[in-house]
Amino acid sequence: MESKDAIAILKSLKDKGIRFTPQRQAILEYLLDTNSHPTAEEIYRQVKERFPGVSLGTIYNTLNMLKENNFLLELDCGEMSTRFDGNAENHYHVVCRNCGKVVDFHTDLLQLDALATEHTGFAIETHRLVFYGVCGPCREIH
Repeated sequence: MESKDAIAILKSLKDKGIRFTPQRQAILEYLLDTNSHPTAEEIYRQVKERFPGVSLGTIYNTLNMLKENNFLLELDCGEMSTRFDGNAENHYHVVCRNCGKVVDFHTDLLQLDALATEHTGFAIETHRLVFYGVCGPCREIH
């Protein structure tokens, strides 16, 4: 089932001349429907259930294309693996150093952009901020 977001993204990419296969559409829809911030391998396993012939190369190529067109965030979670977020709007993330869980954190920290501009003279376009800690379930284990 296509969401309004998926339809808008597909239209935008089509307008740029980018061909969208059913496999690519499945990757996009999975990213838009999950809050889990999956790795490429997790996306591959999910999409492979629907499209057994899909390759890991198709997953990576599609992720790169979506990232280059600003429809996807690539999250470098330090020593953990790279994760992907289908919500490309500016927001923050909290990463558990123990289990690798990634959670969205929505707050208005945009005053940092103004502060950075004031101190550096740069015209700030975007920023990334990731918080690291230990999630509740992992704290309970230790």
